[in-house]
Amino acid sequence: KTAICGTDIHIYKWDEWAQKTIPVPMTTGHEFAGEIVELGSNVTDLQVGDIVSGEGHITCGRCRNCLAGRKHLCPNTIGIGVNRTGCFAEYLSIPAENVFKPSQEISTDLLACFDPYGNAVHTALSFNMVGEDVLITGAGPIGIMAAMVAMHAGARNIVITDLNQYRLDLAKKVAPKVIPINVSKDSITPEFMQELGIFEGFDVGLEMSGSPHAFGDMLNLMINGGNIAMLAIMPSGSGIDWDQVVFKGLTIKGIYGREIFETWYKGSMMVQSGLPLEDIITHRFHYTDFQKGFDAMLSGESGKVILNWED
Repeated sequence: KTAICGTDIHIYKWDEWAQKTIPVPMTTGHEFAGEIVELGSNVTDLQVGDIVSGEGHITCGRCRNCLAGRKHLCPNTIGIGVNRTGCFAEYLSIPAENVFKPSQEISTDLLACFDPYGNAVHTALSFNMVGEDVLITGAGPIGIMAAMVAMHAGARNIVITDLNQYRLDLAKKVAPKVIPINVSKDSITPEFMQELGIFEGFDVGLEMSGSPHAFGDMLNLMINGGNIAMLAIMPSGSGIDWDQVVFKGLTIKGIYGREIFETWYKGSMMVQSGLPLEDIITHRFHYTDFQKGFDAMLSGESGKVILNWED
C-alpha cells in the first residue's frame, strides 16, 4: 500500500517548490508499506516476507547530529520520492537501517500512514500534553492526527482551527474531544476560552497550517511561557509580531520529519494501545486509479488516501 502526501500534491501541481527541488525524471511517493522480497547480502535482522514500512529520510550517518543520535537533524538528508526513487511503484529499494518492522501486527493501510502520522507524533509530543490546553492551527490530515495524539496523551482542551469545514468535521469525528473552529465564520474569543476554563491562554500550540494569519492568531492566544511546535512551512518573507514571542517568553520549535526511530516506536505503541489511526483514512483506490486518489486530495474533502498495489 502507499498513501498520497501533501508533498506529492505539490509535485503533482509542479509548483515553484517542486520545480526547484525535484530532479526529473523521478518516481515520487514516500508513504508506504510492503513485503520484503529481497535482501542485501549484509542484512541479518530482516527476512523475506516481512511486512514493513520505512523512514523516508535517508541520513548520512557521519555528521555531528547523526553521530549524536539526532538523525532527524542531519543536514545531508535525502528524501525518498523527492531526491531519489520513491514508492509509487511495485518495488522500492531502501537501506536496511531505514526499514521499520512493527513489534506487533499493524495493517498495511496503517503502516502506509506512519510517515505523516510520525510527523504528527513528533510535533504533538514535543512538549508535555498531560492536562494542557492545546491549540492546533490547520486541520489537514497531519493536524487531525496531531489532535488524536494530543487526546490520547491526556490533553485537557484541544481546539483545532481551519477554513475547511469537511476537515473540521472529520477532526471531530475521529477525535470526539476536539473542538473544531471554522475561522471563516467564528473566532476564538475570551468568552469562548473562559467557558473552557482557559483564563490565561493556551499552553501548547501546534502550527500545521502554513498560514501567517493563523500563526499570528496563535501567538496572541498563547499563555506566557507557552510552547509552540511548528511543522508547516510559512511563505518566504512572512513576518510575525515578535513582541508576542519576546514578552510572553514563548518557545518555538521547528519540526522536520520524525525522530528516527523514537517517533516510530511511540506512534506504534499508541496505535497498539487504542489510538484509532484507521479513522483518518477516508479513501482507498487501486493504484491504477491513482488519478481518483489525487483528485480526492485536491478536492480538500479527504483524510488520508490509500493506493493498493496488490493484484
